[in-house]
Amino acid sequence: MEEALQFKTVVLAIWFALFFLLERWRPAAKLPIALASGRQPKLMRLGRNGGLFVLNSVLSLAVIVPITAFANDLALGLRPEWWSGALGLGLDLLVLELFIYWWHRANHEVPFLWRFHEIHHLDETLDTTSAFRFHFGEVFLSAVARGVVVVVLTIPVTAVILFETVLLLAALFHHSNVRLPQRFEKLLSLVFITPAIHWVHHHAVRADTDSNYGTLFSFWDRLFRSRSHSARGVDMPIGVEREEERPLPQLVVRPFLPR
Repeated sequence: MEEALQFKTVVLAIWFALFFLLERWRPAAKLPIALASGRQPKLMRLGRNGGLFVLNSVLSLAVIVPITAFANDLALGLRPEWWSGALGLGLDLLVLELFIYWWHRANHEVPFLWRFHEIHHLDETLDTTSAFRFHFGEVFLSAVARGVVVVVLTIPVTAVILFETVLLLAALFHHSNVRLPQRFEKLLSLVFITPAIHWVHHHAVRADTDSNYGTLFSFWDRLFRSRSHSARGVDMPIGVEREEERPLPQLVVRPFLPR
């Protein structure tokens, strides 16, 4: 497990650095008015997203990894013999990806879960740092829910870590503000979630926010009829409809406050 976690850290650091630089070299969209005007300084935004990332990193080492290992120890042993080897690993990743689709959708449709997930969407700019911007409450609840899948299907811890690595690589990619060749992105979007698809998901119009739930594969949204018909416009306002960004301390306590 230690080697798998080290591999995950190195790969994600390199991938993040690559897209962080690319989106500043070839951005798909200019800075929103809030940042360009100085009303929300860039460093302040990076501090908010970075602060949430640090909180989640500490939580991951202290709670999430132990939860995953504990769930693996509680496995029900319902895994058939043929579900092993390379085929088993592929099925593990596919099942976990399908789980993430429905968990993401639940985070939008269940008011209690939206309280935590909303923190991710309150970001009024979309770039690679947005991929790390989640409330620690959402991260914890996600780990517990995923633990149930791990228990039922006896999914190995290494498969879970590999899936998390692939998931974060995909999240960094589709949250990025990188300008891709239009034809290339259109072909890629037939199978995978691209920045253009996920951009619509962060559109500050609730009908679009509640769509395009896929994280890795784009066909889930077509299959379950949750794909938005809106096309990305680089001038689309990003965030939550009728809400605005908040300082880090307010983001931390917001899910627990009465509405």
